[in-house]
Amino acid sequence: MRIALRLMLGFFLVLGLALFVVLRVFMSEVEPGTRLAMEDSLIDAAFAYAQLAEPDMKAGTIASGGFAQAMAAYQNVRPGAVLWGFPKDQIDTRITIVDTLGVVVFDTRGEAIGQDFSRWNDVVRTLRGEYGARSSIEDPKDPESTVMHVAAPIRDGDRIIGALTVSRPNNKLEPYIERSRQRILRGSWVLLGFTLLMGLLFSWWMASSLSRLRGYANAVAGGERAELPRMGRFSGKTEFNDLAQAVERMRLKLEDKAYVEHYVHTLTHELKSPLAAIRGASELLQEPLAEADRQRFAHNIERQAGRLQQLIDKLLGLADVEQMRELRDVEAVDLAGLTRELLRAAEPRLRLKDIQVVDGLGETGVLVKGNRFLVSQALQNLIDNAVDFSPVGGTLTLAMARDARGVAWSVRDEGAGIPDYARERIFERFYSLPRGEGLEKSSGLGLCFVNEVSELHGGRVDVENVGNPSGCMARWWLPV
Repeated sequence: MRIALRLMLGFFLVLGLALFVVLRVFMSEVEPGTRLAMEDSLIDAAFAYAQLAEPDMKAGTIASGGFAQAMAAYQNVRPGAVLWGFPKDQIDTRITIVDTLGVVVFDTRGEAIGQDFSRWNDVVRTLRGEYGARSSIEDPKDPESTVMHVAAPIRDGDRIIGALTVSRPNNKLEPYIERSRQRILRGSWVLLGFTLLMGLLFSWWMASSLSRLRGYANAVAGGERAELPRMGRFSGKTEFNDLAQAVERMRLKLEDKAYVEHYVHTLTHELKSPLAAIRGASELLQEPLAEADRQRFAHNIERQAGRLQQLIDKLLGLADVEQMRELRDVEAVDLAGLTRELLRAAEPRLRLKDIQVVDGLGETGVLVKGNRFLVSQALQNLIDNAVDFSPVGGTLTLAMARDARGVAWSVRDEGAGIPDYARERIFERFYSLPRGEGLEKSSGLGLCFVNEVSELHGGRVDVENVGNPSGCMARWWLPV
């Protein structure tokens, strides 16, 4: 399972569980909280009405006194209020008063006069001087017809002479409770959607950052010239950026160590032959020799020293190119014009071998983006190879073709071509072939250098046998 999917599933699981618990608590507390608020308001109302009814209760005129007259029209009041979009057109509160025996002596509805309420919890507890309240079913056939009753004592000094109960149906609160539930649910869905979106973005960010790092690590492990991935704005100062920098530092240290070890080994191997020749010639020069032999051995020392210098120069150039991660000093390079400049510089060598050049490069002005020095060095290596492997009196054919994507530059000689055993190794470091009669092997770094420059420029280089009966063509493609 991919890490992005794991992150999303883990995030959604934790979020869903947390939201379920919180929502369950909220939903379960809405109705009790609303009922407690109603009970609190009924307590205030009960004690207020008890104070108003106290004079008539003392005088024994509770059924016909001022309190009864004030409450006569109570049930017929039409408030005309709108609460949270719900109209309130009638009074839902009922007031009953009992005497010390629990017998009803006043009822705003007039239905319970003379009934014995002494068994009800609100009455009996209030008459004992305690807080009395209850919630009872009004209609046995309807379990939802519960009514909340809150009582307050009516006193004559310190003596309780009655109890006043304020009652209100619980189902009158249902519209407000349901509205609160719906609002909580809608808010929860909005919150869930927002957090899910944030979870998706977070998971994508985590997965994309890790994917960039993984791709970079795989590219480095595969020997590719990979650039340090850009982690984006959100990863600018996070652990991902620190991890990327740490991987880059580790890569550089490992590459440097491997690079030095490899080149020390290969360079030591390549230096053995010319150093042995120089040492042998120098030892012979210490003995009495004819002038011709002395000149020959001195010339051999000079030639081998030149070979060492060429090897070191090319090795330094190749090392510099291999350490590059991106091109520097990029400019527009005219391939045809640059090739002709290199051919003019090589004219003495061409005349020495009587080599004819067929210029099929076309007009100048075919431009590619790149480092002019590196492109020039790569072209120089390809031309030098073609000249070295060409027979005396041979022909070099230069051509260039352009399409919408890039430019294909090529040079073709009439030499013996590449032996079958060497075709897979011509781009290896220090691998070289004999360059004709009387010529020594080269450093074996030229085509390796060309290949590195080609990769830096996003191109590709191929060398293959062509012609009849023999010949070799080097083709270099570069993007426009």
